[in-house]
Amino acid sequence: MRAAYAVSFDEKDPLTALEVGERPEPEPLADWVTVEVKASSLNHHDLWSLRGVGLSKDSLPMILGCDAAGIDPDGHEVVVHAMVVDPPDGPRSSILSEHFQGTFAERVTVPAANLLPKPAELSFAEAACLPTAWLTAYRMLTTKGRLPEDGAVLVQGAGGGVATAAVVLGRAQGCRVYATSRDPAKRERIAALGATALEPGARLPERVDVVIETVGAATFDHSLKCAKVGGRIVVSGATSGHLPQVDLRRVFALQLEILGVTMGTAEELGALVALCVERGIRPVIDSEFAFDDVRNAFAKLESGAVFGKVVLNH
Repeated sequence: MRAAYAVSFDEKDPLTALEVGERPEPEPLADWVTVEVKASSLNHHDLWSLRGVGLSKDSLPMILGCDAAGIDPDGHEVVVHAMVVDPPDGPRSSILSEHFQGTFAERVTVPAANLLPKPAELSFAEAACLPTAWLTAYRMLTTKGRLPEDGAVLVQGAGGGVATAAVVLGRAQGCRVYATSRDPAKRERIAALGATALEPGARLPERVDVVIETVGAATFDHSLKCAKVGGRIVVSGATSGHLPQVDLRRVFALQLEILGVTMGTAEELGALVALCVERGIRPVIDSEFAFDDVRNAFAKLESGAVFGKVVLNH
């Protein structure tokens, strides 16, 4: 079957480690099923994999891709939850494309419990955006962030998959959303989604209940300053650096919580899918590529000139 996979690692030029070609058909483990992939979406995790983060040379070649929507063996349309709870003799848990082959292929095998019904209201491309970035944003806002319905949230570095999802989900829940971006064009698009768009480091008209932090060192001090007493700074990434300076006096004086999030559960993914249907939410898609054009899809993501998700149509 045709697939996109890592054959080596290159920290400076990750696309040189990407190969597109034929790979063996997947062989399901016990209680696993094979899904015919109709659409998948790219994440920065895929670029990090090509750089050698989270993968070992022993695991190569590794089919990349965490997210997918497709058809199960019984002909049902499904969304694939990307987090795998591994067998007792393996690692505790992993994301597809770490220990098990990923979704950038004609077919992928996953535990049967990882399949959720895809509602007819969502296209395959839209559904394929949900399992990683959108699920992470949902968990950051709800489970970890505990964002009240009349609350306020700051999203740092809006434009990427998680941050854009947080803007849309926050507005859909009736919250006041502030979002920062260095790019004036992205600020315009953020404003069109209903958020108050600001330059990085700008003063907010109020302190917020929750800060969505995926940027890291460049914005973390601003995030701390923008949180109200008892506020939560929820972290799922550090694209500008992972070692920010933290004023601990502000943390304890304002009783702030700093919380980490990686992905979410299958139950949370089900709740997110239901919320999308109930409130007419649709993922923001930056661009769609045919699978044969996967290299250009990776190049688009690496360029940073992305607002929302990059999708592959298989």
